[in-house]
Amino acid sequence: MPVRPDWRLAAVAALTPAVSPPAPPAPGTLIVGLGASAGGLESLEAFLGNIPARSGMAYIVVQHLDPTHETMLAELLQRVTSMPVLEARQNMRIEPDSVYTIAPNSELSISDGMLQSRRPVKPRGQQLPINVLFSSLAGELGERAIAVVLSGMGSDGTVGLQAVRAVGGLTVVQSPDTAQFDSMPKSAIAAQCVDIVAPAEELPTRILAYIAQLPDPYAVAQGEETESEPLETVFNLLLRRTRHDFSHYKRSTLHRRLERRMAIHAIATYEEYATYLGSNDQEIDLLFNELLIGVTSFFRDPAVWEHLATVTLPELLAQRSDVSRLRAWVVGCSTGEEAYSLAITFNEVTRQHSRFRDHSLQIFATDLSRSAIDTARRGRYPTAIQAEVSATRLTHFFSAHTDSYQINSDIRDMVLFAQQDVILDPPFTRLDLICCRNLLIYFDSNLQHRIIPLFHYSLRRDGVLLLGSAETVGRDARLFTPSESKLRLYRRQDDVSSRRADFLLSSFPPLLKTVREQTVSTTPPPSDNLQTTADQVLLQVFAPSAVVINEDGDILYISGRTGKYLEPATGKANWNLHAMVREGLRSTISAALKKLAAEGETQNLHGLHVELPGGGEQYVDITVQALRLPDNPRGAIMIIFRDIVQTTARDASKKGDAPLASSHEAELQHCHDEIQNLREEARATKEELQSSNEELQSTNEELQSTNEELTTSKEEMQSMNEELQTINAEVQSKLDDLALAQSDMRNLLNSIEIAILFLDQDLNVRRYTDRATKIINIRESDLGRPLSDLTSNLQYTDLQSDALETLRTLAFSEKQILATDGRWFTVRIMPYRRLDNVIDGVVITLLDITVTKKLEKELRQDSNT
Repeated sequence: MPVRPDWRLAAVAALTPAVSPPAPPAPGTLIVGLGASAGGLESLEAFLGNIPARSGMAYIVVQHLDPTHETMLAELLQRVTSMPVLEARQNMRIEPDSVYTIAPNSELSISDGMLQSRRPVKPRGQQLPINVLFSSLAGELGERAIAVVLSGMGSDGTVGLQAVRAVGGLTVVQSPDTAQFDSMPKSAIAAQCVDIVAPAEELPTRILAYIAQLPDPYAVAQGEETESEPLETVFNLLLRRTRHDFSHYKRSTLHRRLERRMAIHAIATYEEYATYLGSNDQEIDLLFNELLIGVTSFFRDPAVWEHLATVTLPELLAQRSDVSRLRAWVVGCSTGEEAYSLAITFNEVTRQHSRFRDHSLQIFATDLSRSAIDTARRGRYPTAIQAEVSATRLTHFFSAHTDSYQINSDIRDMVLFAQQDVILDPPFTRLDLICCRNLLIYFDSNLQHRIIPLFHYSLRRDGVLLLGSAETVGRDARLFTPSESKLRLYRRQDDVSSRRADFLLSSFPPLLKTVREQTVSTTPPPSDNLQTTADQVLLQVFAPSAVVINEDGDILYISGRTGKYLEPATGKANWNLHAMVREGLRSTISAALKKLAAEGETQNLHGLHVELPGGGEQYVDITVQALRLPDNPRGAIMIIFRDIVQTTARDASKKGDAPLASSHEAELQHCHDEIQNLREEARATKEELQSSNEELQSTNEELQSTNEELTTSKEEMQSMNEELQTINAEVQSKLDDLALAQSDMRNLLNSIEIAILFLDQDLNVRRYTDRATKIINIRESDLGRPLSDLTSNLQYTDLQSDALETLRTLAFSEKQILATDGRWFTVRIMPYRRLDNVIDGVVITLLDITVTKKLEKELRQDSNT
């Protein structure tokens, strides 16, 4: 039977007191990536200082360092932890219970349990070494990756955390209110890719608790029958809260995501977690977002986008030469990066090929998450996208802001975002391209078998289907022909149809139910009142034709036969009056509606001429009036059509022929004059606007160029500021150590009770001990004063010259000198030698030998007697 991995046992042992150390860690050691920037030294010390000596994990520290400055990071961190702290080198093996720090001017990644150190690819100011490490952890360790973001400026680490979260790893961030610089933690939290937020000193305990709670990956799966009931409870809670059914998702994915949430909350069983969910709607929302796995990036898999730009899109445009607007559907668009990537790529293709410049692309981007759709619609992304989007694209398709990039409006206008459930909601149709990447991998085979025919139905002839790198069309290979199998590009097969003709009906039961309900509700109830029936017949036969419209011109109600005045417009059904009214009445009715809106009075139009569909003609009187009854829709307007008998209209025209003709000519001349004036004004306005537009265009180009330079300068300054902050923290720590060493030396010198005087090369006082003040008249203010200015109790007139001689010859000088108070001292003068073997002054020591002299004198006296 498999044995539990040692890294998990080590985590449990770290949380519970134990006397004996755990067994040596297994080769699959858990690795924790630590990212910090300015102000990060204090946070790193707080984190590493709270890690048990035997946690069973390895720790890789990445900080923004000055590439030209030697770092003391390893030495400084070694003070707070008993684990060995080493500076990372190329191909260094990662050992458990060890700390590895990044070297200056390098980027760290891991491969096969080895550290890989390389020189940065991007120039200084654009380097994101924390993202590089975290992305490497995600690719190498998958769901066992752990990434921690601590204090720092900028947004480095956010994209890396998203990569770790996408593979099921643990993402941890220091609380912004406890960080010296909170930009990096806030950026990660804003990206909604963080599992744990806590102060730096609490993070190790939270991480160890999470690891101890994780299920054993080597344990034999058992108890599935007992777990099915709690899982169904979880699915029902999600369905009731989010209206989305996760029962057709892959169980392995669901188990991993559920176990992550359980581990974060230290819940051991599915039954306990189901109970916790039942009383916590916020946790249901968090679990829902976790199961959606809404992680994406700009131009993911560059080879795919290169092939789209150079082969697929040009071929598709050439085939659709008779269609000016193409249609695409991005399924599971998350926060919009992939949809915008497609829009940018299409824009670049049409710019490169002049024959395609008249073509446009309408992109429908859908996702289940409303928050993701809202983010996509805003089109604002953190500065960390510099790692994914080239500088040229950032310049042409984005607007730079202080802490983000905004998609330009011309790209945003190409994409229509909508919340949609691809499993239940109706699909978009008549599409040229469907992009569904890394969504099908989370569905079981039955659900995939329902979705692929749906895509086939939605595409036009020779339409293109783009799937993720780990996805295929599977059992439905007959519906699509591989166009580039390695890149998962497929062409629609047009000579086959879906195996099940009713797959649409079976896919969208809620829609069918709604249609049936609408059909039933719109069926008029049978009339059982003779008077009501007679009134309806009279109205339909003898009353004039009329329509009721709203303030936008949409038809709300039709009474009588209006075919002589209205006709459906060609193309998509459009129930707007302005689109349906016949040509002879359109301008007159529009003018009457505007006048009614301005004056509020009923408008009567007489003797209007209409060409009938069969070739005849008809004169009609029209009344336009507002409906102001309480139960009517706001802004409702009724338009009444009354036919005029042909003879009556002809007689009327004969009676007033001359005055009417004159009136018409005057009105026509007036209209011509107004049109001419309007044309001249429009021409002048156009010229002014064109001139202003050229000036604004020139100004905009200058401002854009200036903005690019300022952005580059800002990035470089920010990078240098972070590096200076790091150096400053290291220097401050070193100064603290020096201050402590100085205090130790002073206490040592004072404790030995020997008078010592330190002089520099000019024999000026540099330092002294307290004992020396009792022999030489010196105090604190005398530092820097020449030796010759000082008086002493010594009868030693050659002290100055002997010190100079020692400084010149580097020879020791030692004499016994009598003091004025009768004491004797041994005065020793020796060179002051620095650690780099440079003579930098002299040291004078004065040792009291009075007792020795007295004893010597007594011995002489005894010998003489």
